[in-house]
Amino acid sequence: MSAENLEPFGARLRHAMDTRGQLCVGIDPHAALLTSWGLNDDVAGLERFTRTVVDALADRVAVLKPQSAFFERFGSKGIAVLERAVADARAAGALVLMDAKRGDIGSTMAAYAATFLDKDSPLFSDAVTVSPYLGFGSLRPALDAARISGAGVFVLALTSNPEGAEVQRATAANGRSLAQVMLDHIAAENAGERPLGSVGAVVGATLSEAGADLDINGPLLAPGIGAQGATPAGLPGLFGSAVVGNVLPSVSRDVLRHGPDAAGLRDAAARFADEVRVAVAG
Repeated sequence: MSAENLEPFGARLRHAMDTRGQLCVGIDPHAALLTSWGLNDDVAGLERFTRTVVDALADRVAVLKPQSAFFERFGSKGIAVLERAVADARAAGALVLMDAKRGDIGSTMAAYAATFLDKDSPLFSDAVTVSPYLGFGSLRPALDAARISGAGVFVLALTSNPEGAEVQRATAANGRSLAQVMLDHIAAENAGERPLGSVGAVVGATLSEAGADLDINGPLLAPGIGAQGATPAGLPGLFGSAVVGNVLPSVSRDVLRHGPDAAGLRDAAARFADEVRVAVAG
């Protein structure tokens, strides 16, 4: 499917989760992971690692989520590896969520949007993560670019890192938490969209409780499954029955540690997808 003919991201994600299962696998080439795979921490190791993950999983998981920073650290050669990974993963049927967490204002935010959300960019992805804490309105260039190209945007809302609470749980002028303010904005962006809006929220699966209204009519990216301590079984309790079907749990290390064996990667991803399916089915 060409970028010009893309359905809205929310519709494509709903179809991918319904047919391939509710699972996102991160592509996080940490130096330690490269070493554990018997690879050097260099561009050649990065390329071998990334190609192995994409070849093993892109034809079966709903979403692959490369962490841009682990490619950027190698400069232009690392970015070239990332460009190929994005193209190959999308060609094999996976949706690509670029974990870039960009956030800025004005022309700079527009440039970030052009990098990841313009169909003519070599890094064009199905969706990108963004940070809203310069104000939700600062994301408008990305939101508009995503709508034009049929892509999606995942907005940081309730992250699992301990430091996040001092900002995200702070009280806004209207008496709501800043995280809830962001979730309200997301819900407004998704109003009336079917079967699912294209603006998602990032809500850490490791949180003990959300303390917020997560009914945003959009996807909820839930990092932290596996090595960070969260389990698929805990998803219904955190998200609630009304929205757990829209949750996209993300696992990285607990799948990637089974490489470089392709069968090991596939088996680990399949186990997590099955656990999520059972948990969501209740």
